[in-house]
Parts: sequence; C-alpha cells; structure tokens
Amino acid sequence: MFDVFVNPVFFIANILAGILLIWNKKKIKNLFVFLFFTLIVVYILSSLLAIDEKSLTYLRFGILFSFYSIVTYEIIRQVWQSKKVNRGVIFGLMSGYISLGLVGFFICMSVEILEPGSFSGLVSQKLNIEGNGDDLMYFSFITLLTIGYGDILPVSQLARNAAVVIGLLGQFYLVIVTAVVVEKYIRHSSRLD
Repeated sequence: MFDVFVNPVFFIANILAGILLIWNKKKIKNLFVFLFFTLIVVYILSSLLAIDEKSLTYLRFGILFSFYSIVTYEIIRQVWQSKKVNRGVIFGLMSGYISLGLVGFFICMSVEILEPGSFSGLVSQKLNIEGNGDDLMYFSFITLLTIGYGDILPVSQLARNAAVVIGLLGQFYLVIVTAVVVEKYIRHSSRLD
C-alpha cells in the first residue's frame, strides 16, 4: 500500500516543492527548464526511434539526480542565509535533511550502476533502478543517520567511499547547519526579551 499510494504522492509533492523553491532563481530555473524539456524530447524521440527502456530509465535517473542536487543545495543555502528562524526555516531544515538522503540514494544508485554488485544484502541482486531503489534508499538514510544496521553492506571500494561521504554529509548537516539555525534562533530570541 505504501509503495502504491503514499510513496508516489510524496515523490510528486517533493518535486513540486523543489520547483516552487527554485522558480524565482533565474539561472536555476533556466537549468530546470532545460532538464525538463530534455526529458520530454528524449521521451518523444524514444517513441519514434524505439530507444530501449533501460536507456530512458538511466536518463531519467540522471535528470532527477541533477534536480535533487540543485534543490538540496538551494534549500541548504536558503536555510543558511536566513536572518531569523521561523516556521519556514524549520521546515526548510527538515526538508534539507530529507533531500540529502535523496541525494545519497542517487549516489548509491550511481555506484551500483557503475559497478553492479557494489552492495551486498540487496533484495534484488539484478541491476535495475526499480528493484534496487527501495533497498538503496533505505541504505542511504540509514547511513545518513549513522544508524548502520549492517543488513546492506558496501562491498566495493567505490561503495565504501560513497557510504563515508553520505555519513559525513549527514553529520556536517546536523552539526553545522542545524547549529547555525539554533544560534540564529537564540540570538533572535534574546533580542525579543
């Protein structure tokens, strides 16, 4: 039920929130429009030229990876540059952390595409974005949160390096970005007293 109904709604809501976030930034908006039209052109050409589904999936994956990387950067930048802490900044802080987890997923999936079998413990050992997606999403967030249950393991050197990067991103975000927001809140609250 979650995969069929809830997950697609969250995914669409996340993409729409990302679009709204970057819409007022002219350079980023132009890049987004370019990525969007590239995706449309590729889908049209694929139906005319009979491009295989695997290539389309990888192209869609690359465009989404670019999109989420841009959105994550923009969320963190806006939270960092906020003058005072309000509800929007708090939601931005949470959204930034979730977006980092999604970027971590794209990093893990890229590793698995480049070196199939880089992770042990995946339910589907066959390389496909749909089959390994849930497992690698889970691995990304477990690593970002530094929980590390050990049910999925990075076995190649590239996968290990990716896991270290994802873990460091999570810690840097929590320690630095969250600390800056807390400091701004304390400073703003003390002015009100």
